[in-house]
Amino acid sequence: MKYDFDKIIERRGSNCVKWDETTIDDIIPLWVADMDFEAAPAIREALRKRVEHGVFGYAIVQDSYYDAVVRWFSRRHQWTIQREWIQYTTGVVPAVSAVIKALTMPGERVLIQTPVYNCFFSSIRNNGCEVAISPLRATQSPTPTYEVDWDDFERKCADEKTTVFLLCNPHNPAGRVWTREELEHMNDICVRHGVRVISDEIHCELVMPGHRFTPFAAVSGACSANCVTCGSPSKSFNTAGLQMANIICEDAEMRRRIDRAININEICDVNPFAPLAVEAAYNECEDWIDALNEYLWGNYQALCAFFAENLPTLRVFQLEGTYLVWVDIAATGLSADALTEKLLNEGHVWVNSGTMYGSEGFIRINIATQRSRLMEGLRRMAKVIKK
Repeated sequence: MKYDFDKIIERRGSNCVKWDETTIDDIIPLWVADMDFEAAPAIREALRKRVEHGVFGYAIVQDSYYDAVVRWFSRRHQWTIQREWIQYTTGVVPAVSAVIKALTMPGERVLIQTPVYNCFFSSIRNNGCEVAISPLRATQSPTPTYEVDWDDFERKCADEKTTVFLLCNPHNPAGRVWTREELEHMNDICVRHGVRVISDEIHCELVMPGHRFTPFAAVSGACSANCVTCGSPSKSFNTAGLQMANIICEDAEMRRRIDRAININEICDVNPFAPLAVEAAYNECEDWIDALNEYLWGNYQALCAFFAENLPTLRVFQLEGTYLVWVDIAATGLSADALTEKLLNEGHVWVNSGTMYGSEGFIRINIATQRSRLMEGLRRMAKVIKK
């Protein structure tokens, strides 16, 4: 089936965070991580049928939901999971927070790799833990990207106060899809130092050509008592507002503790639409996600070509996964916050400042929009930066 990702969808006025958070009429929002595309037809049809029923009381998550999740990961990622390993909740951030609560004591350290998703910081601190940082190391050739500083990573894991490593896989905003070998190395270090791993895999279906996603729990040597996976189809299938995510954990004792944390945080109920959307996504929309990734790759290539011609002193990092492009803006001489504000006020383009993710001198651009809209946003950015 052909899907029209170029079709302009009017989102303003729909109580949309991405579009309605500002009063600027002609804004081009390239910031918060949701997409401007319609959800896949099968998802919309499943929701339409449920709306027609007309009664929207408390919902039960059926066995068919778990079957869809299990089959998807087996088929798509060659990861065999069992139905009893899956616990559902309202979102990946609540899931991460619940797992941190379950696996840590206040005052312990949770390790992250910066630049990284901003909610990692708050999830750690809100549970009374300290943030430990192992910065990723930027490399320049042939395309700017990031790699793990293995010596620093092991040093931080060896700290007796570090009990959990919170992994972003694929990595937001660095754009990395960690290789199996890299994940195995992370696992070896964590096992050696008694550090448990929470892997946020919400972007796992958003993978660019030439790269392959590997679930952390599926790597050689991954210990069932050492890792927990948090994920959702929400980013990939543009259903974040429906509020549903999964925590996947093989170890029964950890699941018991996680279940208690989910109930303490009171994030154990879902709405009647979310499970149906997940089932439709995983059962009927594999061709849609493949087409989406092709379109996003085209957007990234168009962005790279634009920067090379119009903003050659700004370095665009390699995009292996997600739809979030990381750009080094040091050549502008402005701080990330200053440039972000300037782009918003003068160009009416909204991007994210790298300071949110623990790295000064960068911006993050969401390319999950219609190509015509993306290119107009880039033209506005260039006009402001060239002043």
